[in-house]
Amino acid sequence: MEYQTLIVDIKDNIGCIRLNRPDVMNALNTQMRAEIADAVTRIAPQVRVVVLTGTGRAFCSGQDLGDRSNAAQVDMERTLRDEYEPMLRAITNCPVPTITALNGAAAGAGANLALAADVVIAAKSSYLMQAFTKIGLIPDAGGTYIMPRAMGMAKAMGAALFAEKITAEQADKWGLIWEAVDDDAFEAQWMARAAQLASGPTLAYSHLKQALRASTENSFDEQLALEAKLQNICGQSRDFKEGVLAFTEKREAKFEGR
Repeated sequence: MEYQTLIVDIKDNIGCIRLNRPDVMNALNTQMRAEIADAVTRIAPQVRVVVLTGTGRAFCSGQDLGDRSNAAQVDMERTLRDEYEPMLRAITNCPVPTITALNGAAAGAGANLALAADVVIAAKSSYLMQAFTKIGLIPDAGGTYIMPRAMGMAKAMGAALFAEKITAEQADKWGLIWEAVDDDAFEAQWMARAAQLASGPTLAYSHLKQALRASTENSFDEQLALEAKLQNICGQSRDFKEGVLAFTEKREAKFEGR
């Protein structure tokens, strides 16, 4: 399918979605939100990892404030419910691992779009910014859910109240992202990480995502029961059999993703 606001390509079991409105720092408009949701949903069954990144100098500057003729009269609840939530759920519910390759600025809803992925790999020149209070709003697009769980209430509250830039290296130290990488090594690093996941045990990845996300709401006993259930499924997979055989034969496993 052709997209107007994205560049989508599939190669070597890696699906790459590039936000492609560089003239407005990849700001999110109605069309882009719908296209991201559609692209993630469409390509996930065809690949073993999905990567989100941006073209130009930004990852995503957040909501395109020029997308509405009168922003003050927009029904924000409807926009979040009908446009943002399907996009975010497509990413968080994606059956294969998702990576944000944070190539530049990620502000407002753009920061929380980045954080919706399973793993964030950031260029050291990039940053995240919860810019909402600068225009009299609260963090949305999942920001109030993700931030306190990732880096604790104190840091989350400060990030939201002060709306200051969080550099890639700060985000790395605070546990908000997986890693910050020197700019000259950034593309090679995220591509290598994507290739690693694309050749891994995809079924196990899917179930570990399910288990980790459920852990924030489950009791210890509930989590143990979920682990046992999902581990039983993984234990019956072709990948588990291949993993054990490769271990006994002292070679690298060749996972099929099933």
